[in-house]
Amino acid sequence: MKYKLLAVDVDGTLLNNKREITPKTKEKIHEAIGKGIVFTISSGRPVQGVQLITRQLGADVPVITYNGAMVITGESRKIIYSCTMKKEDAIQVDRLGKERDTTIAVWSDNQLYVNRMDVRAAKYSELSGTEPKLYDDIEELIIKGINKILWYDEVERINIFQKELRDMLNPTINYHTSQPFFLEFVDVNASKAIALGKMGEFYGISREEMIAVGDGFNDLSMIEYAGLGVAMENAPPEIKKAADFVTLSNENDGVAYVIEKFILGNV
Repeated sequence: MKYKLLAVDVDGTLLNNKREITPKTKEKIHEAIGKGIVFTISSGRPVQGVQLITRQLGADVPVITYNGAMVITGESRKIIYSCTMKKEDAIQVDRLGKERDTTIAVWSDNQLYVNRMDVRAAKYSELSGTEPKLYDDIEELIIKGINKILWYDEVERINIFQKELRDMLNPTINYHTSQPFFLEFVDVNASKAIALGKMGEFYGISREEMIAVGDGFNDLSMIEYAGLGVAMENAPPEIKKAADFVTLSNENDGVAYVIEKFILGNV
């Protein structure tokens, strides 16, 4: 199979534990792009956060943001696909988060809003590369459209929240962790798999011609969707089990190894 598109998650996949793209991985990505591969970053991060990574990579590539709720062409920011949360869903997630006294981050119109200015809000702001604004009434943000809501808390509490929410949330909400301390909520029509499908339509590429690489539960849908689903060695067992192939860890240039083996044919 000649693959035409490579979708790669960011944290725990493209980046090493120092949050860097290694010179080797960067070199192999540019080689793949030079061979005509559509390389895309697929992340739970917002547009601004993902573009910080593409600039570090030194390539203008299409990106999947907000765990699939928005797909854009790159620096031009032409929107290929956008999906916002339903009013009743956003209200429910906001209410449940406030009842649990957790830090809430809301992405509306590519702007970051938080329910309080605490240490976690500051850390998330730094990670996303966006200055937060305080919000009080979620309905004011719903008018502009909400792509994603995120809860930021202790890992133990996030695990408890996940179990509690199974029988609480509206069926039109997708939720999963991206990092152990992040619980993210999007519309049921937003996932990395759906985003890959939209990108395939845009570029004329079938799912069989795609490779998807990730390490987290928010990557599971695209790993299962792509013709070749790849899990990182540092991924949880459930992700590895769902994958067609397990590559090296993010500390050992796992993305570069996938490119060498399946695109360049050097392994």
